[in-house]
Amino acid sequence: MADTTVKIDSVTRDRFAAVAAAHGMSVRAYLAELAIEQENQLALGRATAAFREAVCQPGIAEAFDREFGGPPSSASGHRAA
Repeated sequence: MADTTVKIDSVTRDRFAAVAAAHGMSVRAYLAELAIEQENQLALGRATAAFREAVCQPGIAEAFDREFGGPPSSASGHRAA
């Protein structure tokens, strides 16, 4: 993989260096890890949004509860703490 240069101000560079050092990493390794973590967070956000959209469809939540047991119910409708 070819190297490249990213221009940032010296304050930001120093902040990245301090955080990387606190994790026992080089700035290069820290930024690579940070990029992967952020990609994963974006993917998780998209998956969460898709799940929420799916369970809002009529009958989906009830079908899920039937298939996987659903939340416990009680005669009063209140759950114990």
